[in-house]
Amino acid sequence: MRSWRLDRPSLSGHLDLSRATSLVSAIGHDDANAFAAEVLKLLGDAAGISQCTVFAYEFNNRPRTVSVADHRGGRYLRNVADTYARTFYALDGNQTIISSARPEKLDSAVLLHQQTIEDISHEGYRAACYHQPDVSGRLSLLLQPSQDIWLSVNLYRDRRRGSFQPSEIALIEAFAPLIAQAAKHHYALCGQIQAGIPQLMLARVRGICPDLSKRELDVLCGVLEGRTAQEIGELMGVKASSVVTYQKRAFRRLGISSQRQLFALCLAPGKS
Repeated sequence: MRSWRLDRPSLSGHLDLSRATSLVSAIGHDDANAFAAEVLKLLGDAAGISQCTVFAYEFNNRPRTVSVADHRGGRYLRNVADTYARTFYALDGNQTIISSARPEKLDSAVLLHQQTIEDISHEGYRAACYHQPDVSGRLSLLLQPSQDIWLSVNLYRDRRRGSFQPSEIALIEAFAPLIAQAAKHHYALCGQIQAGIPQLMLARVRGICPDLSKRELDVLCGVLEGRTAQEIGELMGVKASSVVTYQKRAFRRLGISSQRQLFALCLAPGKS
């Protein structure tokens, strides 16, 4: 597992103008998965990439799936992405990088993070997100379209192709600025409008009580979205009784005792 900044990429390799044009054309496309599909077409054959996912990490909340594509078609990869966002995101090396970034600083550089199947010690995470989808590793482009928001463009290596080779990583580095800028514009046109009032309200709750755990924040997000304990539990992969426990802990930390008080706390003027 390793990560590095891409401040001044080496512009090597040959750009297929038609594929680059197709990537730009996918920005803001009505089909949510068109953007990831074009990233896959741009890099797939040359770098042995079989799958691409784009996640948005907004206000340190649970990641939201923006776009997915693989060679299988159907909902398979979307289901894998949803499992990751629901259950395993906190175990990801990407999350470690995002969580450690200074919240008040907007970083314009593209960060790259490489994670292989051998880097993952959690058996469930390794099986659901690497072994079953038949990938050996992942190279992620991490970027900030705005403060408190991160995007990750994840490129998954086909297990038949083994590990990423230095020449393939260099190729991805060469195209990273193009992909990063396209991802930022795509998010501004499509992804950002999906980040609704519950996420903004949850960001205010985090500002009031930074000590809330990720599980507690996930439960509060579900409450703010109007979900029942059963529905929240299904999203998180836990029992409804556990949801109630997390909610009580979160309320206790916030000094409140009801959902009505939670909404009042989020909407009160002068809070941050």
